[in-house]
Amino acid sequence: MNAVLRFAVVAALISSAILPAAARKKPRGESATNKIDVEAAVRLQIFLDRANFSPGKLDGHYGDFTWKALALYRISRGEEPQQPPPQVKSKGNIAPDISGLDLSSVGLVFILYTVAEADLQSVGPLPSKVSAQAKLKFLPYRDAAEAIAEKFHSEVHLLEQLNPGKMKTIKAGDQIMVPNVDPFELASVKDIKPGSDVDSTPANDIEDQPEQQNGNTTKNKESSTTEPAAPPVVVKIDTKTNMVGVLQGDKLIAAYPVTIGSSHTASPIGEWKVTRITKMPTFRYDKEMLQHGKRSGNFHLLPPGPRNPVGVMWIALNRKGIGIHGTNSPDSIGHAASHGCIRLANWDVVRLATKIKPGDNVSIH
Repeated sequence: MNAVLRFAVVAALISSAILPAAARKKPRGESATNKIDVEAAVRLQIFLDRANFSPGKLDGHYGDFTWKALALYRISRGEEPQQPPPQVKSKGNIAPDISGLDLSSVGLVFILYTVAEADLQSVGPLPSKVSAQAKLKFLPYRDAAEAIAEKFHSEVHLLEQLNPGKMKTIKAGDQIMVPNVDPFELASVKDIKPGSDVDSTPANDIEDQPEQQNGNTTKNKESSTTEPAAPPVVVKIDTKTNMVGVLQGDKLIAAYPVTIGSSHTASPIGEWKVTRITKMPTFRYDKEMLQHGKRSGNFHLLPPGPRNPVGVMWIALNRKGIGIHGTNSPDSIGHAASHGCIRLANWDVVRLATKIKPGDNVSIH
């Protein structure tokens, strides 16, 4: 079975959540008190995160997205994924089968990190009203804990567990324990390739694009050599499992958790193309457009920053106003409905952007 078909099959497998009769005994890794080994759970999450099969935010629980990421990782290796038990969504305390995984490659699960001055430069006052945000030049993190948590792909609560009493008073020079992941560097977003430079035009305010793009769209220059073309990259967004898979040819190379549109403003089912990639985008906030899909004259232009509604990256599709983008609330991934777009954590959308380019196909199903 090729990876495209297997990615579709896993949607039914994961969403069915049927536990085989032989496995209905006491689940592996679950104690009599329903407590889990947080370090063991984070070790698995780090392993998956490094492999580009993201479990979402690292929280020390064997939750829904950890099971899904592991299932897709196994599929990428030609293995059969394990079916998640029904309790996973509600409890997240049942450890999946990790046989065959070299989790020792993670090394130290938690490492000591010294907070740098640069970590705090993106922290500042953030008004709650959109009209006030539109007057700023940059939409920052609300506090240092939020900035550090995003840098290390983590839930703030996990960092609070690791650093009792420290997360509310973080200052440059402080040493804190963090998960041993490749950190998300906000300052390096501008260097992501492929992708366009910051566009002064609001990211979601471009007219519908035909499949054959004109010269104003960012494209990779064609090689003048006769080297064989690389297998095409296809992005598959599964609205049932809230996962996006990246396939190169018939090989699944990455997967990330997403939030999709609600029933009121549904993500557009069908076949689309990436038209451009905008780093640190400006966003046109139009309440009428977001709620009802109708453009109005009452809008605000929100400046770039990690707490911009579309996060740090906008991957435009050839459908006006619809794109794949980051978020100002990583806690919302998989749990809250977007306004028709496909939303990823900022650390995941940046990694996705390094794997795709304008012209690549995007399938939403």
